[in-house]
Amino acid sequence: MAAEIVRRSLKASNFSLLRTLTTFQTRSFSNLAESVQPESDAPSSSFTFSENSGDGDSNSQRKSAIDDNIFIKGPKKASSSKEAESVTMPMSFMTGSIVGKRFYQKVTTREAEDGNGWSVMLDYRTLKTPSKRPLKCPTLALAKAIAAEWEYQEVDGIRPFTMPLMKLSCTALERVPLTRHKIIEYLMKKFPQDLVFCRAPGDNDLTSGVLERQVEKIDPLLKWVESEFGFKPTVHTSFFGGKQDDGLVSAIGSVLKKTDDCELATIDAIASAAHSLVIALGIFRGRLGIEEAIELIRLEEDLQVDNWGLVEGGHDVDIADLRVQIASAVVFLGLTRRV
Repeated sequence: MAAEIVRRSLKASNFSLLRTLTTFQTRSFSNLAESVQPESDAPSSSFTFSENSGDGDSNSQRKSAIDDNIFIKGPKKASSSKEAESVTMPMSFMTGSIVGKRFYQKVTTREAEDGNGWSVMLDYRTLKTPSKRPLKCPTLALAKAIAAEWEYQEVDGIRPFTMPLMKLSCTALERVPLTRHKIIEYLMKKFPQDLVFCRAPGDNDLTSGVLERQVEKIDPLLKWVESEFGFKPTVHTSFFGGKQDDGLVSAIGSVLKKTDDCELATIDAIASAAHSLVIALGIFRGRLGIEEAIELIRLEEDLQVDNWGLVEGGHDVDIADLRVQIASAVVFLGLTRRV
């Protein structure tokens, strides 16, 4: 019971993020791409998060300082004792825990030192990924959006679960290049069990109306799949899925292999939230919008809500959480594309 309360509390915090994501969608990318130039004499320093403090402590000291501490390492040569060469965050940053207190005043963006991409600056510290690589955004628009996530953090604590664009960027930079083959393999393994291929039986009172709604809402998407990839999908009533045409499987796999790292990270994130690779590809190819996708994902549950009513603190939180996951992935995809 306690775990459920915590889970819902964390989800509820995403309501404020929805407003931020809505702002991202309504603003033009040109406004996001306005340059912010840092001071030319800003020191070269870094921000990162890691399991280890990086300050030469013993193993026992490091183990006793996990998850809750922000480690600040002083430079070898500094003009002021207050200056810091780097800031190391604990790995709990990536698990959703509240991490320390806000330790920075100003968030800006700047062109990466090698001229390849854009960086986010916390004061004069460069934001880094969990493996201590510079967080290089492919566009200034994405860098500004991530900067906005850091700017809106509260003084009493940094809340990673309100930074979906930061998480997706780290995934695209670090996880996808190393595990691309495994990601595609997993997506294709789940493909036969895709949400849009599963049909409710028409002879069950508990599913009354579901089949009709599926035919009305999902069939147009299946026709698009047939037109887009040249093979007709097969629907089934088994939760364990059914075999799809080998040609369709090959065509879908070919699309995934041709994606860049940001695109594959987006498709993987949407497919995970939607339980549907087809819906993810529909969004990726521009066939579905955010609201259309959410309607298809929640089709059966929304019918139950219509029949039995909405559970406050349950259904509404789940809907908000789904909107954050889908909308943030769509915004991320749009911001990574160079205009």
